[in-house]
Amino acid sequence: MTDAHIRRATMGDLDALVELENSVFEVERMSARQLRRHLESLSAEVFVATRERRVVGAAVLFFRRASNVARLYSIAVAPSERGGGIGEGLLVAAEQAARRRGSRSLRLEVRSDNAGAQRLYERHGYHHFGLHRAYYEDGHDAQRYEKALA
Repeated sequence: MTDAHIRRATMGDLDALVELENSVFEVERMSARQLRRHLESLSAEVFVATRERRVVGAAVLFFRRASNVARLYSIAVAPSERGGGIGEGLLVAAEQAARRRGSRSLRLEVRSDNAGAQRLYERHGYHHFGLHRAYYEDGHDAQRYEKALA
């Protein structure tokens, strides 16, 4: 996989998380305020991948009370680190966290034009189950994926 270290994010990672968001996403970026709220929330888990003490990737996972379906909201990998297994490592960490919390499945949306991410999810056993038309701010569609965690 990767030699990056994956761990739960802390408030000390906030600036690096904002920088990562801005370097990875053109639309649908999380603000410092949103990221701070997710770091403090009991219904979210944020993971970072670090290499040489630098944040090179992140994943945000949401949980709803009275639901056994977790939602992978975001995986971001620094452009210079793509293809090195960081996204895969973050995905595995998110799945493990969802299992620990008793989730029976994990759902996500991915841009229709992000074939690399779609291949990653499919390799890890996710199945396509729907489409959200014009889901993103820029009008792109989102493919919906789900994986049973049992």
